[in-house]
Amino acid sequence: MQSDLSSQSTEKNGKTAVDAVAVFDIKPYNLFVKRAFDIIASFFGLVVLSPVLLLTALMIQLDSRGPVFFRQTRIGRGGKMFKICKFRTMAYGGNGTGLPITALGDTRITRAGRFLRKYKLDELPQLFNVLRGEMSFVGPRPEVEKYVALYNDFQKKILTVKPGITDYASISYIDESALLADAQSPEETYINDILPRKIELNMEYLTHVSLLKDIEIIFRTIFSIVKVKKGEPPWVKIQ
Repeated sequence: MQSDLSSQSTEKNGKTAVDAVAVFDIKPYNLFVKRAFDIIASFFGLVVLSPVLLLTALMIQLDSRGPVFFRQTRIGRGGKMFKICKFRTMAYGGNGTGLPITALGDTRITRAGRFLRKYKLDELPQLFNVLRGEMSFVGPRPEVEKYVALYNDFQKKILTVKPGITDYASISYIDESALLADAQSPEETYINDILPRKIELNMEYLTHVSLLKDIEIIFRTIFSIVKVKKGEPPWVKIQ
């Protein structure tokens, strides 16, 4: 099952995406501005979206027994563990009975959960993670320890920044669950095919960290969700 992710990076201008960011410099100013944006945007986001959050919580409670939120240990900046917060989309107790990844049609997903996942509403509670400083709006999606253990030294560079709610990989694999559903072995497909490409896209992000780039990625994420729901191809190519 274990895979050498470094051997699976694609060639780009004669170099792999990993080689291209062997050395990168993220200016402290950009990190300061990025954090200021995260604090302001997450605070106002929680205020403005509070009715949506409350209605979603009520829908979850009426649909199935169990807590409203799902918390799972993920690996953050510098390899530090933290608890990511999402709306619960699976039957109570079902999250611990399967794989860390979820394929379309997973029987653990509740009726309310299918709706929340379709429109990415289950991700909204991560605004709390952003406000607390554990995550950023934009950054590499945080993985569970099991998959981070597969990273080589180059790939661990993505742990030098805070993980995010969205990133290039989130756009490229906006409907990842459908891809996994078609796989004979979802976890092997994730480890051998999807995860290496996600890491490459994260490395590309690290070559140009800025507020303007973050805002661009946020809007591209929103547009990608709309496109998928209109029936367009789910995997958006990053130019």
